[in-house]
Amino acid sequence: MIRQNETDHSTEIPSADAEPNATTPASEESRDLPLLTLPPRVPKQVERPTQSNIPNDKATRDRLKHLAVEFVEAKRIVPPLVIDELREYTQSIRKDAGVDSLFDDYIAILINNVAWRDSLAQIPYDRRLLLLPKCLRAEEICPAPFDEFGLLCRECGLCSLHDLTVEAERLGYAVLVAEGSAIVRKMIETGRIEAIVGVSCMNVLEKCFPHLEASAVPGVAIPLLQDDCVNTSVDLDWVWDVIHLTSDDRTYRMDLDDLKIRVQEWFGPSSLAELAGSPVDETARIAYEWLGRAGKRWRPFLATCVYLALAGDQSEEEPPIPTDLKKLAVAVECFHKASLIHDDIEDNDDKRYGEQALHVQYGMPVALNVGDFLLGEGYRLIGELDVDSDTKVKMLRAAADGHLTLSRGQGAELCWSRDPQPLSSLQVLDIFRQKTAPAFEVALRLGAFLGEADTDTHDVLREYSESLGIAYQIRDDLEDFTGDSDSNDLRDLRPSVILSIAHRRAEDGDEKNLLTALWTRAKSYDDIAEEVDRIVHERGVTEKAIELREAYTEQATRSLRTLTNATLKGLLRRVVGKIFGDHLIEGYCSEFEARNASGGQARTEPAA
Repeated sequence: MIRQNETDHSTEIPSADAEPNATTPASEESRDLPLLTLPPRVPKQVERPTQSNIPNDKATRDRLKHLAVEFVEAKRIVPPLVIDELREYTQSIRKDAGVDSLFDDYIAILINNVAWRDSLAQIPYDRRLLLLPKCLRAEEICPAPFDEFGLLCRECGLCSLHDLTVEAERLGYAVLVAEGSAIVRKMIETGRIEAIVGVSCMNVLEKCFPHLEASAVPGVAIPLLQDDCVNTSVDLDWVWDVIHLTSDDRTYRMDLDDLKIRVQEWFGPSSLAELAGSPVDETARIAYEWLGRAGKRWRPFLATCVYLALAGDQSEEEPPIPTDLKKLAVAVECFHKASLIHDDIEDNDDKRYGEQALHVQYGMPVALNVGDFLLGEGYRLIGELDVDSDTKVKMLRAAADGHLTLSRGQGAELCWSRDPQPLSSLQVLDIFRQKTAPAFEVALRLGAFLGEADTDTHDVLREYSESLGIAYQIRDDLEDFTGDSDSNDLRDLRPSVILSIAHRRAEDGDEKNLLTALWTRAKSYDDIAEEVDRIVHERGVTEKAIELREAYTEQATRSLRTLTNATLKGLLRRVVGKIFGDHLIEGYCSEFEARNASGGQARTEPAA
């Protein structure tokens, strides 16, 4: 069953795209699921090229940050650092990265941040200041006034200021939305602030540096990506990460990229033979070969992350990876790869990972049997784990429940395909909730069971995985439409959030009739692709789908707020960024007081 949040619709996903009174076949089949609600809207901001002395692509910025971490740890650099030291260190990192000297100041900021990171982590939240730039607001429509202390946020939801401020204050921060250098100096002089997290443009950070260095106050700065104070942006995931940084979180130094590589290695032929046994017949050989094929391994990665976070919270040292954890990861991937075999047959897809799907390569009967074999292997591996009987029963039950829910979601789609009719966005999202979210929930909760998590943690993981799974499937729909995947839901006519939004937004008459004909298979996508693509473009459909995806990723993050385990909370926050980190999140501005002094009237975005 589905309904829309009973909240102020000016700050949530527009109801006109959602048809909140609609019901779905999936809802009728699984009445134990709660009503599906839409998450609050994520403030939309403008993407722009970076200023000339900051790398334009996020991947390069993340790489420079990673190199700074490695350099500071290898050299055992101790803060505070003077400017001459930073310039010396910058040259070394710049050469390793092979980037232009134009980025030296930016690299210096990253080095200084890493040097202070451990010190910041030790300082309680209530002794920190979060300094945000005033132009983070949606300047032309922001209703907030200013006083001598800075911006007085009206919590209209039109920008990210409110979310950042509320979360930081909830943790205990002092928060100021104001120009940087003078405020920083005054706050340092009071002695009440022991650390500063600041977001600002490069020139303000340069002004602040001497005050922080002279006072040896830990300061972590996230540079704005532009310095003209108009529609500027920031690496917002960096801001959230630093805000939540605490010594209670024992995973903030964990290298997730390295961990993901290690998880991938468990699916090599020798590792699979060690963990699951050598294949004794042709069915097992095909199954293990398929299990070892390309894939993102997000689900075994998630199970591993949860276990390590829980185990690491009980020790100062990085926990070892036991054989049981590797077996569990393989079991999770067995379930996933089995579902892919069956999905490809049911959806008539002939490609997977850019190669022939298994049923194309070996024939449908063999593929069906291999899928069934992998399901059995997954349950067998869980049954072999060295855990107490009660825990094993809970793990098997969680896996079985996930399998049933996934099958219901897939069944709803297959039954719909016998007599296809237009579906609303909420109906499509409800199918996503049952088809995709259960695999994430099973992975997360199996890792939690192995890590001996409590009941409250499992409740959070259920909510987190639902939002994560829906966001993941929306991203798949976007990739299908843009040609970045092996399939195309519009061509193959599967429930698609792109098509549901397009149908809702299409003009009555020719546009609506055309998309209805596509929904009902009266017309094929290839025959009307140009017209469908025009409607999608002119009606802002992909932008709305991206907004939905961002809202669900944000909701996944919000669901973690009640977690009492700081290690698990910190890691799951970073997992969201790792999975969806290919998208640049926009943000901020810095100091432009004269023009910002008056403020304006807020305008809410129209429903469609």
